[in-house]
Amino acid sequence: MIDIASLKFDEKGLIPAIVSDARTRRVLTLAYMNEESLRITLEKELCCFYSRSRQKLWLKGETSGNFQHVVSITADCDHDALSILVEPDGPACHTGESSCFFEPLFESDTRREFSYEGLMRLIAGRRDEKKEGSYTSYLFEKGRDKILKKVGEESTEVIIAGKADDRAETIYEIADLAYHVMVLMIDMGISLEDVYKELASRHVIDHKVKQEKMV
Repeated sequence: MIDIASLKFDEKGLIPAIVSDARTRRVLTLAYMNEESLRITLEKELCCFYSRSRQKLWLKGETSGNFQHVVSITADCDHDALSILVEPDGPACHTGESSCFFEPLFESDTRREFSYEGLMRLIAGRRDEKKEGSYTSYLFEKGRDKILKKVGEESTEVIIAGKADDRAETIYEIADLAYHVMVLMIDMGISLEDVYKELASRHVIDHKVKQEKMV
């Protein structure tokens, strides 16, 4: 762990802080900190910034309730910028958007951005607005039993590929299984956040178990 004293604040005593969602890794905002706001951030484990326009400290969420709970803070190689991972209580942007970065400037025609959130939205769209010829829409039309049957089939395919030590085929089948599990999640109203929270709670439990064993 490095010390605050090793950080390089600029001539105005500020350092840029890139804040990202700890779960999705989506960049939420770019703000600035001075030494005092950084110390408050470390003490409260809540993002506190320095407003260049108002020339004062501001604790994110103090008025809106959209606090940003700090998971980790990492300095870059030159120690003149910070990357902060947070668990946000609400939107990061004053406009109400989840991220301050939502104005597209360029998007490659050949390199498409992929996210689990985007895939979940697409699957939900195929449920809400049936599309002719869509396999996803077909699954929702057939109902829960059909979806569960496909989850079972794909689980078996993963086992067979893994047993055969076929890495490429195992990856392919895991992707099929993940997709069908996501269809089931949409059908049952289960979100990625629900699964994330469950896994996070298990991580904490495992950590405590390890501590107990060490004692």
